[in-house]
Amino acid sequence: MPFPRFDRSKLILKPLSERDHDADLSVMIHPDTPCQRFEHPVLPVLARRILDARSRDRAVIMMIGAHVVKCGLGPLVVDLMRRGLLTHVATNGAGAIHDFEFALIGQSTESVARYVQTGEFGLWTETGRINEAAVVAQREGIGLGEAIGRMIETEKFPHRDISIFAAGYRTQTPVTVHAAIGQDITHEHPNCDGAALGASSYTDFLIFTEGVARLDGGVFLNVGTAVMGPEVYLKALAMARNVAHQKGRSIRDFTTAVFDLVELGGDTRHEAPKDDPRYYFRPYKTILVRTVADGGESFYVKGDHPQTLPTLYHLLVGHRDEI
Repeated sequence: MPFPRFDRSKLILKPLSERDHDADLSVMIHPDTPCQRFEHPVLPVLARRILDARSRDRAVIMMIGAHVVKCGLGPLVVDLMRRGLLTHVATNGAGAIHDFEFALIGQSTESVARYVQTGEFGLWTETGRINEAAVVAQREGIGLGEAIGRMIETEKFPHRDISIFAAGYRTQTPVTVHAAIGQDITHEHPNCDGAALGASSYTDFLIFTEGVARLDGGVFLNVGTAVMGPEVYLKALAMARNVAHQKGRSIRDFTTAVFDLVELGGDTRHEAPKDDPRYYFRPYKTILVRTVADGGESFYVKGDHPQTLPTLYHLLVGHRDEI
């Protein structure tokens, strides 16, 4: 006998206009927004590596957690894509949700503590349109990220200018979504099609892996994603290296960087022992140590994203004489 399943048809969804939002367009950091420079010796080095990689048509991949979008850094990522300085942007399902909501209504982020008590958390009608994009993506054989970006751009969402996904569609830069079933609010919705979500997100994984296959001589940035980023990158790199080795090539001469708040100490080039809690911080052992152990170089930038990323952005586009 099959196990009983929750009946989604009983759910009550409400419009986003009835939700209180914790973030609006005032959090956005644009290219001309005054920002205090974050002093870190690694940032000029990374900027130089990125510019050098792009001058030689090598990949520069940025993997971001949802907080990067939530705290208003989308416009800077959009501009880097427009300038051709990023060849791929990847995020999780929550990153797509924040980008979608900001583009649609100029607001995002609800109080989990408040809305989970009333059973309303995540059950907002308009956000569920991401599930419609997944169905279209599966039908057309494209990635979920492309389908979301196309929806935002072609339907002329009011704030599509700050959308990373819409920018990906406009500039033909891959923006991929790496979803985990049950992890995102859109999975609560009655219109969520698990098969479509899985197929379209897996297509994005293959698109991402193809980008990683072109990483030799390039740069990989992991910004604020402690699990999804390093785990997806690890599997993609293994696949890419498998095929490269068959052709007598290698993928090892590249730069990686992790942007986060965790205190890792001074030496991030060697793996922490298993009895050290830092061993279980995946960006450390995966991105900073293991995947560059045979020829690459890694860097760690400890700091708040609204300070570190704007500094890197301005080094790349406005202060090249400082690098």
